[in-house]
This record gives sequence, structure tokens and C-alpha cells, in this order.
Amino acid sequence: MPSDMPIAPAMPVSVPPAPHIPVLLDEVISALEPKPHGLYVDGTFGAGGYTRAILDAADGVGVLAIDRDPDAITSGQALCQAYGERLTLCAGQFGDLDTWAQEHDFLPLDGIVLDIGVSSMQLDDPARGFSFRAEGPLDMRMAQQGRSAADLVNTMKENELADLIYLYGEERRSRAVARAIVEARQEAPIETTAQLAALVAKVVYHKHDEIHPATRTFQALRIAVNDELGELERALDAATRVLGEGGRLVVVTFHSLEDRIVKQFMTEQCGRQAQPSRHAPQMFHEPARFTLLTRKPVTASDQEIRRNPRSRSAKLRAMQCHKAVSPSQNGRVSWDA
Repeated sequence: MPSDMPIAPAMPVSVPPAPHIPVLLDEVISALEPKPHGLYVDGTFGAGGYTRAILDAADGVGVLAIDRDPDAITSGQALCQAYGERLTLCAGQFGDLDTWAQEHDFLPLDGIVLDIGVSSMQLDDPARGFSFRAEGPLDMRMAQQGRSAADLVNTMKENELADLIYLYGEERRSRAVARAIVEARQEAPIETTAQLAALVAKVVYHKHDEIHPATRTFQALRIAVNDELGELERALDAATRVLGEGGRLVVVTFHSLEDRIVKQFMTEQCGRQAQPSRHAPQMFHEPARFTLLTRKPVTASDQEIRRNPRSRSAKLRAMQCHKAVSPSQNGRVSWDA
């Protein structure tokens, strides 16, 4: 995978300053290889870091950016004004990216990028309730609607809560955490991030240099509240239906559950299934439509980790389509630079 792809000069437009630099930005653009007048989907718009870089990487690029967080859609309007019709911003879920692409005539796609998990803006805003580092309501809803984390911890049965924390948080002390939550909520509802973090810290033992004891429990609740793994699986499946010949899928994950799903999916799509037993009947499979671009996950450099500690756990995987589902151009559009 090329690592030194030249980035085209920024467009002569009044572009609002980026609030932060997204994780593995150079590596994402290198893997995506935006081409002039190409069509791309940024399925996890956030603060628009990847979208901005894709738009600036080649002449006439069009980006369809998706986010279910109303705050991201609101803050992204300035970027829409700066890039005009080259940027289309959609309020929705990236698991439906094929539907959005068809609705906005973004077919076939030349590339898709997905940055899985919670955004820096969500983590840094105590009012959103994603982090235990500052007190706020126990919310964690990316779309700001539906069941909150508080709803889960105050209503789920103890065994169901324990299973959730173990499955999505990989917390070995999940049963002790669930028991402590149920006991505490009998006295009063658990309503804030600080309440839950303090509760978990009493039953999950850790050394001073390890992650906060509530990290895995918060991760589990966030994943459950937003159906993050289900959304990821739907998005990966949708990507195979809308990528054109030569189109690339680039995914950045931040924990083992996400990375495992992406790794298995790309391995299967690229035809690297395990060798069948010589005793089993011979099976005939349709030739793979995708080629793996990353045999091993791309990770952040030491310099990036020092600049942004959140990049430490990031892993990038990518694959390329060499045979599209349909040769139809489906009303492909392009823009002048």
C-alpha cells in the first residue's frame, strides 16, 4: 500500500479550521488513494477530518458524508458551504450507506472510509455522557434518541447486564460489576457517569499504571446503546454492493471486537478462507471480488501516539474491489475542481 501519496494543494475556498486531526489521517488517505472526480463516502463524518482531506486530495472529488449525531450535522454545515456541491452531508446511520449512495446518485463508489466508535467531540463533551473523566448524565446516545446507558443500568436484569459487560467490554469482573450496579440502584437510580465509574472502581481491581477500572464497562454500555457492532456489520455488507471496480474500503477500528469483525469480513471477501479438509467433498466457490491491501493492520506511529494518545489502539485495514456487482454507472456524477 503506498505510503507517500502526494496530497493536492488545498482548494482556494474559505474552509473552517479543523477542530482536531483524525487518527491515522495520512494512512487513511494513502490507502484510499482519492482520484480526480472520484466519488467517496465518509461513513463516520464526526468533525469532518477525513472528509476534508479526501476533498483536498484530488480535483473534483465528491464526498457523501454520513453521521447520526445531530451535533456533527450541525457543525458540518460550514464545511458544506465551503465545498459547495462537492460535499453532501446526510443525517443517518452508516449501516445504510448503500441506500444513501443510491439516493444521492453516488454510484458506483471509488472509496469508503469508516472510523468506528466514539468521536473525540463526543468523548470531550461531559453533557453527552460518554466518558467517566468528567461528570455528566449517563447517556452515550450518538443519535441523541432511544435508550440511554442510564436506562440499561437501571432496568436490565443482573445476569443480562453481566453478559453485556462481558461480551462487549471483555470485562472479566462483569458479574461483580453487574451485582454492584443492581445493589446500588435499589437505593437510588444510577444517573451520572461519576456514579457509575465510582461504583465499578470498587469491584474492579487495577494497578496504578493500568487503564481506569470503568473503561471496559463504559465501552460495553456505549456499544450496546448504539448497536455499534451490528451497525459495523451492516456497513461492511453494504460496502460490497456499492463499490465500483477499483473502489477501496478503508476501516479504522479502536478495540478488538471491531477489529475482529473487520479482519474476518475482509479475509472472507478476499477469498482467503481456511483450506478445506482433504476428506471433505470438493467445494466450488465464486472467485473473490476483492483484494486485501493490508496483510497486517496499519497502526499509528510513535510520533502520532505522543501527539494523540487515543491513536494508540487504532488499527487500519483496507481492501480493493476488482469486480463490481454491476457494470452500470447508475447516473454517476462529477464536479469541476
